[in-house]
Amino acid sequence: MWIRRYHPSPDSRVRLVCFPHAGGSASFYFPVSAALTPGVEVHAVQYPGRQDRRAEQPVESISALADAVTEVVRPLTDRPLAFFGHSLGAILGYEVALRLEAAGAPPLVRFFASGRRAPSRYRPETVSDRDDQAILAELRLLSGTNGDVLGDPELVQMILPAVRSDFLAIERYRHTSGQRLSCPVVSLIGDVDPRVDEDEARAWAAHTTGGYRLRIFPGGHFYLVDQAASVIQEVSTELSAALKSS
Repeated sequence: MWIRRYHPSPDSRVRLVCFPHAGGSASFYFPVSAALTPGVEVHAVQYPGRQDRRAEQPVESISALADAVTEVVRPLTDRPLAFFGHSLGAILGYEVALRLEAAGAPPLVRFFASGRRAPSRYRPETVSDRDDQAILAELRLLSGTNGDVLGDPELVQMILPAVRSDFLAIERYRHTSGQRLSCPVVSLIGDVDPRVDEDEARAWAAHTTGGYRLRIFPGGHFYLVDQAASVIQEVSTELSAALKSS
């Protein structure tokens, strides 16, 4: 089961599909769902290899993940639809959105790309090749995993295979030149994020014909944890504007 819907809102005017970061899980977006319901129905993607899907083999390809997620998201396009993806999730969401448009689905009303450089911008990264301790050091640097989890050897061993697979998937990723979305794209980044700078974020503008905005918040790679209220307000405002103009 790929989708978690924590607060069903059958009368909502818009759906928001949320894509987690590398090593992340659907529950990361539970607070977003709680804050936006009932006006926005949040659907959070659960990747294989974590939480209730931990017995499943993680997927080491963004393309394969996108193919699978596209099929489960396609039925949601009968209502205005938006995507929010953080880090790896932004790239995965972008690929799913491209597939939906190619299949004739209505364009998204908004695409939120959080904490990630544009698909055409690459950095030489080899986190997936490192040993377990080095991967844990990367997670601590980015502050994306609860410190209590990283201090528990049993939990660490449980999450490491999925984390390594996710890093491998995003490190292997290369976008297809010439493909662009037709929906508005909103980039959200932290001002001291070591994994994306303002120039890399602004490059998202070349990946859509639907307009582009950049919002910079105080914080690092996981700025959206400390700035949750402001980020949720930004998403709510953008979705309201999208519905008014549709």
